[in-house]
Amino acid sequence: MGDSRGNASSSLSFILTGFPGLEDSLYWMFILLGALYSVSILGNSLILVIIKEEQSLHQPMYYFLAMLSINDLCVNCSTLPTVLGTFCFNIREVDFDSCMAQMFFIHLFSWTESGILLAMSFDRYVAICNPLRYSALLTGSSTVKMGLAVLVRSFILILPVPLLLRRLPFCKANILHHAYCLHPDLIRLPCGDTTFNSLFGLSILVSTFGVDSLFIFLSYILILRSILTIVSQTGRSKALNTCVSHICAVLIFYIPMVGVSMIHRYGKQAPPFIHTLMSIIYLFMPPTLNPIIYSIKTKEIHKRMVKMLSRAKLC
Repeated sequence: MGDSRGNASSSLSFILTGFPGLEDSLYWMFILLGALYSVSILGNSLILVIIKEEQSLHQPMYYFLAMLSINDLCVNCSTLPTVLGTFCFNIREVDFDSCMAQMFFIHLFSWTESGILLAMSFDRYVAICNPLRYSALLTGSSTVKMGLAVLVRSFILILPVPLLLRRLPFCKANILHHAYCLHPDLIRLPCGDTTFNSLFGLSILVSTFGVDSLFIFLSYILILRSILTIVSQTGRSKALNTCVSHICAVLIFYIPMVGVSMIHRYGKQAPPFIHTLMSIIYLFMPPTLNPIIYSIKTKEIHKRMVKMLSRAKLC
């Protein structure tokens, strides 16, 4: 391992962690992870194809859903090499630069997903609380601009993180808790002062996940208040049903993310497999479950997906 700032990137490598005790079960891990990746990639790709081909879905709500699917596919691409290498082929070593690059993209797309979920909550807020201004506020161009703003925000915030890590000397044990590189896992390894890095990481966490989740929560308070003013029971059910898919997407994203953060900060004595299990849930649940939820709960996408699958079966 490198013992100074100058040669860290050229000689340092990290050892990734699989499930302790399951090192001999590569066959079953290959089947499980292959199934998760297949469902995620196929499901998100189908949603993108359906939104592209179905003219009735060319609306802001579905544009945001397309952004979410693209982001989930990017998350899959970020984790795929080391996850399959660790769990399926027992290849555990990753060099410094590759680890920094993977950390950059994993956190970039995680923070982008948080921003997309916030934009989707704004879409539902306007559609339910101020429907007369919906078409004026959320046009195709404004939707694209919101998506670009979310991506740029995430890029600017994550860019300093690998640069700040690179300046630190790494001289401790280089074993990571996960099958990929995450900042909370890497920040415990340097033997220099990591106070600034930790504070910077915490400030970014609060300014992205913290602020986004707060605004999502407030938007749903306003949405619920607006729904309760609807006289018709059918109208209330219909309005609430349009939010169910998004609420599920928010929960399956934020709950595992909070769990991983809590384990890193307060679960230092937890068994190693707990860290590994939480990390897999954190990065696998949203990309795998989002297309399933939206294909079941969104009537237009459900109809089109059933039609496509029926056509494929006939062929």
